[in-house]
Amino acid sequence: MTANAGPEMSVAEFVGRALAKLGVGQCFGVVGSGNFAVTNALTAAGVPFTPARHEGGAATMADAYARMSNTVGVLSVHQGCGLTNAVTGIGEAAKSRTPLLVLAAETPSAAVTNNFAMDQAGLVRAVGAIAERVHGAASAPADVLRAFRTARDSRRTVVLNLPLDVQSQLVPVSVLDDVVVPKSAEPVVPGAAAVSRLAEALARAERPLIVAGRGGRGAAAELRRLAETSGALLATSAVANGLFAGDEFNLGISGGFSSPLTAELIRDADLIVGFGCALNMWTMRHGRLIGPDTAVVQVDVEDAALGAHRSITFGVLGDSAATARAVTDVLAESGPRTGYRTAEIRQRIAARSRWRDTETSDLSTGGADARIDPRVLSARLDELLPAERIVAVDSGNFMGYPSAYLSVPDEFGFCFTQAFQSIGLGLATVLGAAAAQPGRLPVLGTGDGGFLMAVSELETAVRTATPIVITVYNDAAYGAEVHHFGQAGEGVDMGTVTFPETDIAALARGFGASGVTVRGVDDLDAVATWLEDPRGPIVIDAKIACDGGAWWLHEAFAGH
Repeated sequence: MTANAGPEMSVAEFVGRALAKLGVGQCFGVVGSGNFAVTNALTAAGVPFTPARHEGGAATMADAYARMSNTVGVLSVHQGCGLTNAVTGIGEAAKSRTPLLVLAAETPSAAVTNNFAMDQAGLVRAVGAIAERVHGAASAPADVLRAFRTARDSRRTVVLNLPLDVQSQLVPVSVLDDVVVPKSAEPVVPGAAAVSRLAEALARAERPLIVAGRGGRGAAAELRRLAETSGALLATSAVANGLFAGDEFNLGISGGFSSPLTAELIRDADLIVGFGCALNMWTMRHGRLIGPDTAVVQVDVEDAALGAHRSITFGVLGDSAATARAVTDVLAESGPRTGYRTAEIRQRIAARSRWRDTETSDLSTGGADARIDPRVLSARLDELLPAERIVAVDSGNFMGYPSAYLSVPDEFGFCFTQAFQSIGLGLATVLGAAAAQPGRLPVLGTGDGGFLMAVSELETAVRTATPIVITVYNDAAYGAEVHHFGQAGEGVDMGTVTFPETDIAALARGFGASGVTVRGVDDLDAVATWLEDPRGPIVIDAKIACDGGAWWLHEAFAGH
């Protein structure tokens, strides 16, 4: 530092302080030598940090936090193996278009024989994330701003590689004065011709339906008003569950989790308009929820998304909220229509649109080795748990039960990290979601396979004293594979996907959590007692009855 240069700081410190000034949310990670300085700079600047037990868990916590807080989440990892440990979580975030910034230490380019040396940029691009790098002290402000804007405005997962030799370079402290939070880009406004065409389609339709996806999560009010004006029913994809909670014409989730009545009403629609929704095989049951004469319209901010998963009648390029407002204004000139919103449909939705209101046989068994029907379990939990909740769901045969039976108050009450279809993300998901919505009771539905895969993060839950209801749908197996491949008939070896019984409640108590074994409805009284003064997590080891392969599972495997 020269005599006239003024005070300086390392690039690592600059990155942490600059990101705090730009307004990133909470940071999650596992700290090693490579990311120690930048993580400490973040926390010193006021960004909360949650240390996880594994980088994979930290990545999913940061992903879930960003989704449920509507801010840019941060993940901090060591170079090389720290990044590879986090790759599944990074891939899930990238596929879900989560605004996430990953701070990844990196070996110097000249250190070709270093044990941690690898093509980090190539790795993250392989799972769909954006690779960026701080190239040097001179470019650090531009590099950080570029990464932040890409994450926030393009809703992308960005890995900002931080070479160790660059981290130690010095920049003037005064450079921070030039770090200014950039304005967000204006929403994409649909063209007049497209607005007119969609308004005409809605005006002609007798039974219109609006399905909102991830891209519609910020447009609840506008989509409700459009539905009222056009006479449309409302539904969501799984990731947008809760967006229309409380609306008397809300059908809930469209797709494999739909109740029989919801599926019927979606199939009978003569116009389906997807707002920020891919209308993919999950949401449309491989197209079986679309009638033979149903017109399909898709609204999205990206041209490449229009018609990417199925043939559409036409597409509209535009932001969901802006498009809904513009179309509503056109339709309002001729007054509201009844359309699909009849008194009869209202009554049917109120009576039978939820799985809880659909009559099913009780599969529960008795005796010393009693098993509880997962539907009975889920329905009782829905009654017991407070309405102000945030539900997270892991992947597996069980996943339809918490998704369909546990109601949520709004779109920030349901976190669904399923774009990569990886089991084992649930426990980290609920921890990140809990950090984003601290005023709500976090609730996790997971299978025994996914829970045991990620059990190290139960220590994180205990250490942070997070009151979480963790329900393990325990069938001592990878149930999806058991039910799918078991249909092949006699003689199929299931030894690779079935396991001895595990006392998960005892395991939970060993971590310092509360643990309860549930074989019948009465065993859930222990959960009611815990709810009187919830401290730390409670793990419900629910020994579930065989469902023969959940209803949604048949849909999921239909295209395989």
